[in-house]
Amino acid sequence: MSHHHADDAEYMADEYDMEDIDDDMDEEFRGRDMGGSDSDVDEYDYSNNKIADTSAAQARRGKDIQGIPWERLSITREKYRQTRLEQYKNYENIPNSGEGSGKDCKVTKKGASYYEFRRNSRSVKSTILHFQLRNLVWATSKHDVYLMSHFSVIHWSSLTSSRSQVLNVSGHVAPSEKHPGSLLEGFTQTQVSTLAVKDKLLVAGGFQGELICKHLDRPGVSFCSRTTYDDNAITNAVEIYGSPSGAVHFTASNNDCGVRDFDMGKYQLSKHFRFPWPVNHSSQSPDGKLLIIVGDNPDGLLVDSMTGKTTASLCGHLDFSFASAWHPDGVTFATGNQDKTCRIWDLRNLSESVAVLKGNLGAIRSIRYTSDGRYMATAEPADFVHVYDVKSGYEKEQEIDFFGEISGISFSPDTESLFIGVWDRTYGSLLEYGRCRNYSYLDSLI
Repeated sequence: MSHHHADDAEYMADEYDMEDIDDDMDEEFRGRDMGGSDSDVDEYDYSNNKIADTSAAQARRGKDIQGIPWERLSITREKYRQTRLEQYKNYENIPNSGEGSGKDCKVTKKGASYYEFRRNSRSVKSTILHFQLRNLVWATSKHDVYLMSHFSVIHWSSLTSSRSQVLNVSGHVAPSEKHPGSLLEGFTQTQVSTLAVKDKLLVAGGFQGELICKHLDRPGVSFCSRTTYDDNAITNAVEIYGSPSGAVHFTASNNDCGVRDFDMGKYQLSKHFRFPWPVNHSSQSPDGKLLIIVGDNPDGLLVDSMTGKTTASLCGHLDFSFASAWHPDGVTFATGNQDKTCRIWDLRNLSESVAVLKGNLGAIRSIRYTSDGRYMATAEPADFVHVYDVKSGYEKEQEIDFFGEISGISFSPDTESLFIGVWDRTYGSLLEYGRCRNYSYLDSLI
């Protein structure tokens, strides 16, 4: 992935500025500079923002889910959507990869409704630091979600509509516990590039290879580590998983071409695998035996999780990949790429992918399966989240359509909620959707 931070900021300012779409656009829809890092973003007054939230009842009455006052603007939502589709430039490391990837794509039937809109909370400002890394939203229950907001990890309760700060990295962060291998001096002004929250463990990865580990049921920080002191050290992704022994582990994928496995039972590095190119994302199979490795190469790898040896290559994508995920069955998995596609693979035949799913605007930056395996969600860099019906062979989908950069997506562990982080100066928020249920057995009671 791109590791020159100044270049990233310049790219984001050029590509993601939504101010210039329509010169006559109302002032309320201006000020949407998408450039720069979190430190550049204006401070927000949270005291009055509940007024700007949108409920499901308001949406049913016709209010825009993001609170955008289209009736006061000189452009309709439909026209602005068309303009975005025409003018949004997908970031590519390999030129024209997005155009070349279209020929194999599955034609999906859109219009399904698997998750219905519940609430848009503008009092929660979800933010992004690196334009290619979008794994900054994690749900731990249908009501609890953790996300990055400027220099803080925030917990949001959709039950009480309240937010609280879990970790602040703007100043000095040091571990309050002593473990061998932990950097007791800690870090100062960590720029968080990626995040993971699971099993009461929070792991934040930083631009300089920092790893900050905090147990949600304990005060303070438990463990700090720096994966590498290389210049090219950024932590691209973190995945938390439970080992067969019962210990909680996490893997860190880094730009120095390394994937490292940490044992949080012993608070130490347990494995370190090196690959030929920077690793942007890795995912461990449900049985713990295999790892998907994707990064700055069009081809992905399937490797043995104990030895790091390659068992298969994944050929088909045309650009660099930034997302991967296993279906709970442990047989199929998905990879997301800057060629605007998500590819579905089957362990029983890896000679080619079994399905290719195309995005609308840009790269597939994040992929999540529900824990029951029924649905898969993919996130583009902005504006679109796709929820596919796995049972239908990915042929049916719900397309969730809004405006703004996507900081992350997360299903709750019980599959009942889907959270989407939206990064935008004016309309930044947290979107919440709830799973649609057909309780037809209740008809017998009527």
